[in-house]
Amino acid sequence: MMQSQPEATHRPAQLQLVNVWKRFGEGERQTVAVRNVDLSIAPGEFVTLIGPSGCGKSTLFNMIAGLLPPDPDGSILLAGRPQMDGALLGKISFMPQRDLLFPWRTVLDNATIALEVEGMPRKAARQKAEALFPDFGLQGFEKHYPHQLSGGMRQRVALMRTFLFERDLILLDEPFGALDALTRSMMQRWLLEIWARHRRTVLFITHDIDEAIFLGDKVVVMTARPGTVRCEVKVDLPRPRDASILTDPEFMEIKRRLLAVVEEESMKSFAAAVAP
Repeated sequence: MMQSQPEATHRPAQLQLVNVWKRFGEGERQTVAVRNVDLSIAPGEFVTLIGPSGCGKSTLFNMIAGLLPPDPDGSILLAGRPQMDGALLGKISFMPQRDLLFPWRTVLDNATIALEVEGMPRKAARQKAEALFPDFGLQGFEKHYPHQLSGGMRQRVALMRTFLFERDLILLDEPFGALDALTRSMMQRWLLEIWARHRRTVLFITHDIDEAIFLGDKVVVMTARPGTVRCEVKVDLPRPRDASILTDPEFMEIKRRLLAVVEEESMKSFAAAVAP
């Protein structure tokens, strides 16, 4: 079951990481956060990323988003093209864990921030956003303020803002981590509907193995720090997916294999933390 996802032969990978490293500090105080990461994501693929706490998932995201420069050992490629220092910034849609909505702006005005920053006239940005409100289940809430929305609806606004920043690759860093279980389940199914409609390439961080399997075309597991790719697991479950798939025997078998790997890496991480 554990195997690498074959790359499409007719198009280059949407994202390719080749021997990517990130070190902080120097000498004896140097910390290696990420080491020798190789990863390839095909256009339109939904890939989920899991691993023990502190394994470098967010560091990896920050490098892909262009917020943090990778070490010169390796390279990051978009659509087959190597990206030099600073070249990634603005080329990828990135949604962090918090929704980061401005409390003084309406839902509509929060959704259009990225478009306005890029120089789109306010009227045109609003028209473009308004067309997506039905897709994101926000029709009728355009003039509301963030404090008037539930946690799930705030995440919808943040995701719509991310989709409006039209990039081929979207990074989602635990967007549903703070939601209750029922809302989280509903948001997962809704996200898959949006993804199927717009077919962007998605890399999604989560600590929830069920979520990783339910959403992903493949699940990438990182090792304990210094983080690297331990394995990739292809998820050959039919789409569209609903809650019934969580008890499917194949789903349970994938979960069993992933749990064994993640628990092993988590024990390594714990042992390193308590070592004298």
